[in-house]
Amino acid sequence: MPDLMRPEDLKRVTSDAEMKKAEENLQRAKKQEEEQKQLREMFMAKEIPANARERVNNAVRRAAEHGLNEVQIITFAATYCNDRGRRINNNEPDWPDSLEGYAKKAYDYYEKELRPLDYKLRVEVLDYPGGVPGNIGFTLKW
Repeated sequence: MPDLMRPEDLKRVTSDAEMKKAEENLQRAKKQEEEQKQLREMFMAKEIPANARERVNNAVRRAAEHGLNEVQIITFAATYCNDRGRRINNNEPDWPDSLEGYAKKAYDYYEKELRPLDYKLRVEVLDYPGGVPGNIGFTLKW
């Protein structure tokens, strides 16, 4: 017949279960961090597609057909800006200098191809998780 478990045995069981849970949480956090790192690297390396004109035309035409005069063209994490979105959030005149990677390329494309056609670009912080800028949105207006 088995012996009854002692309180110290139960404490060890609880401690072991807590350690296992903590290890699982740590592994999950590491995996999530790695996924975020890969997403950031992909965003930074991404290029303007060769068919960008066609894609822009299709997007603005669809929006116009629905009675809209703007379309959100990209969103990205504020952490992808070199100041974590601070200059965009404060609408500082040099906010384009905070852009990096694909966001910078998209802004340069706007400046070269779309602004001369009288399109406008609204760049704004879309959300504030934990009270800090979360995602940035580029909205093309006409």
